[in-house]
Amino acid sequence: MLYIRIGFFLALRQIRHASLWTTGLIVFVMVLTFLNLVVVSGILVGLIQGSVDAHRRQYTSDVIISAFNDRTYIENSPAVIAIVRSLPEVAAASPRYRAGATLEANYRTRKDADKRNTAGAQIIGIDPVAEDAATHIADSVVEGEYLAPGDYDQVLIGSFLLKQYVPVDNPGLAALDHVAPGARIRIRIGETEREVIVKGVLKSKVQDISRNVYMPDTQLRAMIGRNDGNVAEIAVKLKSGADPLAVRDALVQRGVDQAAKVQTYADAQPQFLKDIVTMFATLGNVLSSIGLVVASITIFIVVFINALTRRKFIGILKGIGIKAGVIEISYIFQSIFYAVLGSAVGLIAVYGMLVPFFAAHPIDFPFSDGILVAHPGETLVRVGLLVGATILAGYIPARMIVRKNTLDSILGRN
Repeated sequence: MLYIRIGFFLALRQIRHASLWTTGLIVFVMVLTFLNLVVVSGILVGLIQGSVDAHRRQYTSDVIISAFNDRTYIENSPAVIAIVRSLPEVAAASPRYRAGATLEANYRTRKDADKRNTAGAQIIGIDPVAEDAATHIADSVVEGEYLAPGDYDQVLIGSFLLKQYVPVDNPGLAALDHVAPGARIRIRIGETEREVIVKGVLKSKVQDISRNVYMPDTQLRAMIGRNDGNVAEIAVKLKSGADPLAVRDALVQRGVDQAAKVQTYADAQPQFLKDIVTMFATLGNVLSSIGLVVASITIFIVVFINALTRRKFIGILKGIGIKAGVIEISYIFQSIFYAVLGSAVGLIAVYGMLVPFFAAHPIDFPFSDGILVAHPGETLVRVGLLVGATILAGYIPARMIVRKNTLDSILGRN
């Protein structure tokens, strides 16, 4: 304990008398290293996390109940919906009907020799009020207007089904040409056809929205002959602070899993998306480790030069009875000071500036709005890595200088 107290005193004295430029430079390197450790991996993970968050907000909501893979609808849906809405944690629930369809745009003007202007799509039947309460889908309308409950023969069409919104000319990606709000298109579901008016265009980076057509559920039910009230899926939005896992388990306990798949938004994510998140996190850690090595080398050089220029002072300390281990401890404390101060400034920059900034102004990637992901637990691990690497980088050169012969150090001999 005495060694530590003396070492701390010597470190504090040296820091106080150190050049402000030197101290500032070392702390600046620590801050940049910390940001490299956190921000690089955070941006890479945030690239995919932005897509995951958008899918949760705009499509699955917090919990999604869907038909089994071998079924087209949830059996006894009215009872399931009643159970969902009875839970106190549920803020909104949107039952949806679903059917595959073919869209056609130029059927009125097409000549016999002309190619049909068609595209395949999923038709989603919704209660416009309930759907907007669960997913805020109205915010994705970029042209025209959102559906109203009384709208009949009117639809919302996803932007990826319109050629003017498709970024590439891909023959394998069918899209309608010359279609905008107010245009008429024909929908064919099986043997049933209906002419509808495009009321609005939905544009989202969530493909489940941009490749679908939405219409009032009453109309879609009539087209597919569904009079039993059985829906294909139910998006469930929870109240603030409610745990999706707890709600999922509550629904399972009430037997909902016997009629449908009950998943949280995380459960519903495709496995490939989870694998990409893991891969990007690993890639970010590899890139960040390079910065950690560079910072360690920088600290090594700075401490080595500092100790080398103070060889005479170190020799005098040893000559008056200060143990070599005490001097080494003093350099360890100095390294800790630089690492902790740099990490503190970095934490303020990340959580006080960068995370809120990217949340308010996400990076506009083609398939997601990238954010900065910085989980507190993982960030603290990176702080520990930085401090540990800095301590090692400070101890080794200090030990090299301190272990030299005392008389040689005092006289400046090699």
